[in-house]
Amino acid sequence: MANLKDIRVRINSVKSTRQVTSAMKMVSAAKFKKAQDNVEHVRPFLSKLLEISSFLGSSIDDVDSAFGYASPKKGKVLLLAIASNKGLAGAFNSSVVKEVERMLKNELSDELSKGELEVKAVGKQVVKGLLSRHIEVCGNYNDILDTLTRESVYSLANDLLSSFANGTYRKIILVYNKFVNAAVQNVVATQLLPLQLNEVDDKSSAYLDFIVEPNKAEVLQDMVPQVEQAVLLASFYESLASEHGARMTSMNKATDNATELLGELQLQYNKARQGAITNELIEIVSGAEALNN
Repeated sequence: MANLKDIRVRINSVKSTRQVTSAMKMVSAAKFKKAQDNVEHVRPFLSKLLEISSFLGSSIDDVDSAFGYASPKKGKVLLLAIASNKGLAGAFNSSVVKEVERMLKNELSDELSKGELEVKAVGKQVVKGLLSRHIEVCGNYNDILDTLTRESVYSLANDLLSSFANGTYRKIILVYNKFVNAAVQNVVATQLLPLQLNEVDDKSSAYLDFIVEPNKAEVLQDMVPQVEQAVLLASFYESLASEHGARMTSMNKATDNATELLGELQLQYNKARQGAITNELIEIVSGAEALNN
């Protein structure tokens, strides 16, 4: 059995750890509410934007000729993994890394073998995870997470759109955690460019009152950058909410585990202390008996 000093050291260590995890849980809880609000606000906006774009696309005979839809014949496939600069968030970062690794072994294996694939990352943890699996990371945008703003995301979206337009990339895919709730995050792969349109009946009553000026093709071309910016911004918001939710859940579990461990250590300490007292009493009684004899 460990001596009393060792147990006291462990108790103090666990108490310090519990204070840290409890503080991190509260910080993540405060940030989580704002991140969740951002997700709830951007989802309806993005949904309506995609709906209008799909309506315009379904009304154009040769929609593939519209800028932003036809995939260039040349260029590479870009896989952009979005996670976090920080750890202590459960499987939040590792799940993105595993999904990238899975895609490279399956649906993107041909592009990888031909050297037509680039992997870039947003987040120091995902960069570290990819490199540990011997996956080459051609670049990163880690700084964007330090002060995540709409302007910084739009700037990145414009850079990606330019790279797509000039033929550097023929396809851009995002891999990130989609927010479900504080305890559940699902890893998804979304095609950013070329934009994917849904089938819409342009003769439905919901669109009969639309008057598009100057024409649907020009409006659609003008909407492509806005849709791409909205998709990328929604991806970052989804990832950020997932991160804070995962960290809050993880730190809550860590705090509960520390509390449970403290109870066990306290019980162990009391037993050891009682044993030490019992041994001292036995020694005192034995010494007294020896003197009496």
